[in-house]
Amino acid sequence: MDREPGKELRRGWTTGACATAAVRAALLRLWGGSWPETVSIRLPRGEEPVFEVAHRDTGDGWAEVGIVKDAGDDPDVTHGAMIVARVAEAQAGVVFRAGEGVGTVTKAGLPVAVGEPAINPVPRQMMEEVVADLASEFGRAPAVEITISVPGGAALAAKTWNPRLGIEGGLSILGTTGVVRPFSCAAWIASIHRGIDVARAAGLTRVAGCTGATSERVVQARYGLPDHAMLDMGDFAGGLLKYLRRHPVERLVIGGGIGKMTKLAQGALDLHSGRSQVDFAALAAWMGDPRLAECNTALEAWEIAGAPLAERVAREARSVAGEVLRDSGVAVETLVIDRAGTVLAVA
Repeated sequence: MDREPGKELRRGWTTGACATAAVRAALLRLWGGSWPETVSIRLPRGEEPVFEVAHRDTGDGWAEVGIVKDAGDDPDVTHGAMIVARVAEAQAGVVFRAGEGVGTVTKAGLPVAVGEPAINPVPRQMMEEVVADLASEFGRAPAVEITISVPGGAALAAKTWNPRLGIEGGLSILGTTGVVRPFSCAAWIASIHRGIDVARAAGLTRVAGCTGATSERVVQARYGLPDHAMLDMGDFAGGLLKYLRRHPVERLVIGGGIGKMTKLAQGALDLHSGRSQVDFAALAAWMGDPRLAECNTALEAWEIAGAPLAERVAREARSVAGEVLRDSGVAVETLVIDRAGTVLAVA
C-alpha cells in the first residue's frame, strides 16, 4: 500500500459496526417510514461514526440496507465489501440469521454456539441495542429478525481463518470496539487464540504453529494433522505460546524457516523483520566459527555451518518455547525447514 512516509494511517470500521449501522437504517425505514441517506451509531467506546447508505430495498414487512465497509488503511480482506442487513418483524426478541456470504459455526470453542450465524457477541449486542432504542422511539415491540449478508463473502472467507475454525459458508461479523486499527497485530493474535479454543474443544492433542506456507505444508503432512490443528502463528510466536500456557494442549509443533526459527532460538517472540533481528555474533559463538559474525542472513550462516547450526537452532528454539510454556504440561517439538520443504533439523 502506497502512502506518504510518516503520515498517520487512517482507521476504519469493523463488519460489526457496518452491520449495526445497516440495521439502524433499515429499521428507520421499516418503523419510521423514510430512508436515511446517512446513519450514525454509537460504538462501545462512545464514538459516533457516520455511515453512508449504499443499498436499499423494501418489501412487505421488511427493509434492507447495505453499507460499504471502509477498513481505512488496513489491508483487510473485507475492505470495500457490502455489509447488508435485512430486518423483518418477528414474534419475540431479536433473532439473527446468516444470509449470503455470512458463515455458520460448526465447531465448538468459538464465542458463538454451534449452528448459529457467525455474528460475534459484541456486534450482536450493538444491534440489539439499536433495536431496543428504535423500538422505544417508535413505540414498537423490540422483536425483529435480522439477516446479515455479505455478497461475495464466501469467496472472501476462503482468504481468512474461517474454514479452519469451522465457520462454513462465509465470513464472520466481527469487532469488539467497532474500530479497525491499521496493521494491528491484535486481530491476528485473536485469530490464533480462537484457533486454540476450537482445537481444544475438538479434543485435539497436537496442534502446530508455523511461520509460513511451506513449513505449514510440511508439518501438516508429516504429522497428518487436520486443518483445525494448524494455527496461523506467522510471526506471532509469543501470542501462540502465551495463550497455550493458559489453555494447554498435550503437544505443540513449531515449524519454520532458518531465519525466523533462529530469531525464536535467540529469544524473540515477535519474529517480524521489523521487530526482531538475528544476532550473528551469537551464532558465531554458538558454533565457534567467527565467519558467522559477518553473515547477512541466517540462510548464509547455515550454508557455512551446515546441519549442526540447524540442529542448534531447533534445540534453542525448543528451549525458548518450553520456557514460555513452563508448568503448562505442553510438550514441544521444533522443526527447521528450508524453502524447498526439506526438514533440516528436528528437536
